[in-house]
Amino acid sequence: MGQQEFPFAQVEVFTDSPSFGNPLAVVGDAEPLSEAQMGQLANWTNLSETSFLLPPRDPAADYRVRIFTPAQELPFAGHPTLGSAQVWLNQGGTPKGGDILQDCGAGLIRIRRDGEKLFFMAPPLTRSGALDAATRARAINGLGLSGTDIVESAWVDNGPGWAALLLRDRATAMAISPDYATLNGLRIGVVAPATETDFEVRGFTARGLEDPVTGSLNAGVAQWLIGAGHAAPSYVAAQGTAFGRKGRVHVQGNGGEIWVGGAVQSCITGTIAL
Repeated sequence: MGQQEFPFAQVEVFTDSPSFGNPLAVVGDAEPLSEAQMGQLANWTNLSETSFLLPPRDPAADYRVRIFTPAQELPFAGHPTLGSAQVWLNQGGTPKGGDILQDCGAGLIRIRRDGEKLFFMAPPLTRSGALDAATRARAINGLGLSGTDIVESAWVDNGPGWAALLLRDRATAMAISPDYATLNGLRIGVVAPATETDFEVRGFTARGLEDPVTGSLNAGVAQWLIGAGHAAPSYVAAQGTAFGRKGRVHVQGNGGEIWVGGAVQSCITGTIAL
C-alpha cells in the first residue's frame, strides 16, 4: 500500500513566543488513518500530545479531534484543544456558529476567539472533592513536600486524571524535584500564589515528565480555586518557568462558565507522508 500525504502542522500553545510554550503536532484530513497509525505517529513525534482532525460525529460540531500521547489516547486535553482549533482555522475552517464547536472524547467543547487568543470552555469535572488520604500522602512524598506546605488538595479531573495541591508560596513550588517512582503514575499539579502573575502552576505527568503548559490541569484548577474562593473569577497563571518556558494561561469566569485560553503560535506547516 502506497504512502499518503496529510496536512501537518506544529504549533506552540499558551505563549506569545514560539518555542516558549507547549508544542503540539496536528495532522489534518486524518479520517483514512487507523487508531494504530495515530498512536504510532504520536509515539514517533514524542511530544506530550499529537492530535488528528476528522469530520465531526455530531452535526452541530465543526470538526472532531482525537488526541494521543506517545502511550495512549486522551478524551480531552487543553493545549491540543486550542492548538487543533487554531490549525483548523489556519486550514480554512469556518465555524457554523459564533463559537467553534469541537467534537472529542469528552463531548462537545466550545472554543471562542478573543483578539489574538483562543479560549475553551472548561468541561465539567469527572472527579472532584478532597484527595483521599493515601493519594494525598503519595503526592506529598513524591514531591518532597510536608503537610504544612499545603493549603488544600483536591481532585481536578476533567479526563486525564489530574489531582492538585494548593501550596502556601511560590518558592516551595519552584523548589520541587519530583520522585516519579513514588508518584507511581499519579498526574499531579501544584499551584501557588505568585507576583508577576496571579499563580504559578507546575504539572507532573504519569509519564514521569513535567508538562510545559497544561490546559486540562489549569481548567480543573480554575474550577476548584474559583469555586472554593481561592482565586478571583479571572486571573493569569504562569507555567513552565521551572525549565525556561514562558507559558501564560488566561482564565475568564463568566456567569458560572470558566474559559481557559492563551495565544497559539504557528511554527511548522507542511505535509507528512504516512
